[in-house]
Amino acid sequence: MSKSNVVTPKRTRGDGANRIFNILREEILSMQLSPGQPVDEVGLAERFGVSRSPVREALVRLAAQGLVSTLPNKSTIISPLNIEEFPQYIDALDLLQRATHRLAAILRNDEDLANIDLCQQQFAKAVADGDVVAMIERNQAFHMAIANASRNNYLGKSYSRLLDEGRRILRLYFRSYNDTLPPELVVEHDHIIAAIRSQDADLAERLAHEHSIEVKTRFLEYMATSYTSGIKVS
Repeated sequence: MSKSNVVTPKRTRGDGANRIFNILREEILSMQLSPGQPVDEVGLAERFGVSRSPVREALVRLAAQGLVSTLPNKSTIISPLNIEEFPQYIDALDLLQRATHRLAAILRNDEDLANIDLCQQQFAKAVADGDVVAMIERNQAFHMAIANASRNNYLGKSYSRLLDEGRRILRLYFRSYNDTLPPELVVEHDHIIAAIRSQDADLAERLAHEHSIEVKTRFLEYMATSYTSGIKVS
């Protein structure tokens, strides 16, 4: 084929912002960028070889996910972790998790089960690979596949927002296991799937609750022993 016939993909205006967003998001979720750390727009523009416009666009998207915060003086920082509000957060997450998982057991169809199974396979692979960011992403996808099966958009949207807010908490939770989850925690998902598949709503709700409590207990224990380790919280 001659060079004149080769079609070069065009880069769209948002390509740079998407790339910056994805890289920074991974670095925030993996805690490579620490909570409370200042964000230098000029430095990021130099790092990525772009103008400040795509950097700002990426930061706006990160702010929408609660991963960066703008201070009154207009400077930007990596959003702190508010540990004091964690018990309230996990209580709200627990209520929505129990409701969505219970409804999913009642209303799920074969397509829902296939999606849930696929997300669980991907989560298990991420765990086996030791890919922490993928573990966070696939865990959220797993629970949202269940929430989608609940057929309640209001519950699903609220649950999704809480899962978004809790991604760095989940990162520290995985860190408490040295990023190597014991097999029984992966199997917990399998038990939830079995309850939903058999349409045992009571069991699905109970397992969802136990799942939340395990995260709460483990996270608080980890923070109690790691509070002075250099992790910045608010």
